[in-house]
Amino acid sequence: MRRFILPLTAAAALIAAVPALAQNAKPLAGQSITVLMPSPQGPTIAADFEAETGIHVDLQTLSWDDIRPKLVTALIAGTTPADVTEFDWSWTGQFSSADWYMPLNDVIDTDTVKDIGVSSIFTVNGKLLGVPYTNDFRVMLVNKKHFADAGITEMPKTLDELVAAAKKIKEKGISTYPIGLPLSATEGASTSWYLLTKAFGGELFDKDFNPLFLKPDSAGYKALAFELMLLKDGLVDPASTTLKDTEINEGMFTQGVTSIMISGEPGRLGAMNDPKQSKIAGQAAAILVPTASGETRTFGLPEALAVPNVSQHKEAAVAFIKWFTSKDYQKKNFVNGFLPTRTSALSELNAAGGLHSGDTLVAQSKTVEALFPQGTPPWYPQFSSAVNTAINSAAKGQMTVDQAMQSIADATKQAMSQ
Repeated sequence: MRRFILPLTAAAALIAAVPALAQNAKPLAGQSITVLMPSPQGPTIAADFEAETGIHVDLQTLSWDDIRPKLVTALIAGTTPADVTEFDWSWTGQFSSADWYMPLNDVIDTDTVKDIGVSSIFTVNGKLLGVPYTNDFRVMLVNKKHFADAGITEMPKTLDELVAAAKKIKEKGISTYPIGLPLSATEGASTSWYLLTKAFGGELFDKDFNPLFLKPDSAGYKALAFELMLLKDGLVDPASTTLKDTEINEGMFTQGVTSIMISGEPGRLGAMNDPKQSKIAGQAAAILVPTASGETRTFGLPEALAVPNVSQHKEAAVAFIKWFTSKDYQKKNFVNGFLPTRTSALSELNAAGGLHSGDTLVAQSKTVEALFPQGTPPWYPQFSSAVNTAINSAAKGQMTVDQAMQSIADATKQAMSQ
């Protein structure tokens, strides 16, 4: 066999080029970034990313409710909370107005934006401020076994049917408090009320942000009255006035204590049906959100990743966002409870049979509406705080529905004037 021998100079050049080729494969190797996200996250994120890119990640996690105060405090002071941070849909207006985050239009390709349809929620005045990584919209989660044990053969499509099913489950002694509903002064209480407002056929505001929930025949008013009725009738645990939605999901529904999650997160279905993480594996399912009319509705609450303007490692930060929101990683990260934001990833998971209640989720995803068709206002955090504080007070018997609705309207007016 003939051997081909390179001239010495050519061989030396090739040998010298090897490190350069390796470096080009990982052009940012050796850099370090910090990433701040809600807990819990997958345990191998940092190691997987470093193996692929050579970039070291210091992954920091906090509870969702604790992240925004940390971000705001740091960004007002002009310090870097992290190179990559959580960026919730509800913060878009406020963070855009403050000009705290780097526009990503020039570094995120148009095919990605097209594949991730909810990117529009994070686009303000043509600037893409965050890339959505979890496609959080609301469905209703149910324990199929509880329904079957109660003799319920068809899942509820209306709110009246939902109440009837819950009462039957309670009467059969299957669950003392069959409906999981957060009523604490936390974001979970707000989002549940928003969903029920949609379910009663209404919106929160008109196009000029005038409140639409003050009159007794309005959807928002009916939604809170409905929640208080569920509490009064013993369908919701009174302890819910002190519980976050995560505590009800993980401490009650996943433990088989409750039968229904009013405002369910589809991304949790994987963990809920994992026998290593749940006592109800094989029993948790999503159903289309029941409404007063029987025609399902829902809204989206996607979460994104973004880069603060004060980050000193923007290129490496963008590399992390691209990796974390790639189709391959979104499919992998689904097992950790994160529903893909990419249409391609969601479709492939469902086609492969890997998406729990896949047909329902695909059907519900087609009905996802923006909570604020006009765009998330900069005063949303104050509005949401007013909502869950009023709901909590009403659930404790400290406010009537009239007083709670007026309290929300007054707080909104004050926030808008600031």
